[in-house]
Amino acid sequence: MSGELDGKTAVVTGSSTGLGRGIAERFAAEGANVVTNSRSQERAEEVAAAICEAGGTAVGVEADVADRDDVGALVDAAVAEFGSLDVMVNNAGTSVEKPFLDLTPEEWRQVLDVNLTGVFFGAQAAGEVMAEQGHGHILNVSSIWGSVGVQGRAAYNASKGAIENLTRCLAVELAENDVHVNALAPGYVKTDLAEAPWGERAGEKDDEWPYYGYADEHIENRTPLGRYGTLEEVAECATFLAAGDHYVTGEVLHLDGGWLAFGWGSKG
Repeated sequence: MSGELDGKTAVVTGSSTGLGRGIAERFAAEGANVVTNSRSQERAEEVAAAICEAGGTAVGVEADVADRDDVGALVDAAVAEFGSLDVMVNNAGTSVEKPFLDLTPEEWRQVLDVNLTGVFFGAQAAGEVMAEQGHGHILNVSSIWGSVGVQGRAAYNASKGAIENLTRCLAVELAENDVHVNALAPGYVKTDLAEAPWGERAGEKDDEWPYYGYADEHIENRTPLGRYGTLEEVAECATFLAAGDHYVTGEVLHLDGGWLAFGWGSKG
């Protein structure tokens, strides 16, 4: 690795699995001091230990991103351990996958509390530190579903669309403090959560509405590059935005293999 993040401190929420873990591991490989996070201290420490075993520097901190006090304590822990906070990745997320008419108020609030309010709390807690420092990078993890509609994910899509406009607002407000705020919007990436088609994960048949369209062949057929993305590709984009030597703020970086550009919707 090139050491693009040497000496910097990065917090990655929801980094016990999937995209968050991939980003945390890449940041550590690039020289960052990483604070891993989960709602479970055990899971947060497990990832931190793996990073340290690979030669990086990391500590694990338990926090629920939907709790402002928890998020404040997470940021405070990073500063106390490493002396600063240079990068905040608001990655933690959840989803309820069911038709809109069947969503309960509790399910709607659950998704918005974690996906949107959690990003707001993370950005606010980090922004306070970064504004005082006079530098920093905040990365909010959105999705291709922040830009389009799709069956069965009304709460998730609403939260991701809101994240993208929140990102623009924060970028404008924090620019005077030299704090860059951007969003990553991945398409389909092979992680533990995407190994099985949606219908199978939901206990339904993936050839029936509203579950149709999530088998591997469907996703690959809708993606001009013809494949899933990789954790390494997501981490590469996150590293670029976190490294600091650029003029980018208030942007949403779509890393989706051309999915959103492909108006036809299917290659055959």
